Amino acid sequence: MAKKNKRPAPAVTFANTPPQKFEFNPDYSMVKKDLARIGILAGFFITALVALSFILK
Repeated sequence: MAKKNKRPAPAVTFANTPPQKFEFNPDYSMVKKDLARIGILAGFFITALVALSFILK
């Protein structure tokens, strides 16, 4: 078997292209709504547990 010598590919650069700017602007409105719902439910259940602990004693 003959051994093949692989040459590295030359790096391609473009001199006239400006660097591209990418602005990361995520929308977290759905996450905020979910966290608010989780907080409300947690508060309700903790309040219910405290109330039940007084009722059942």
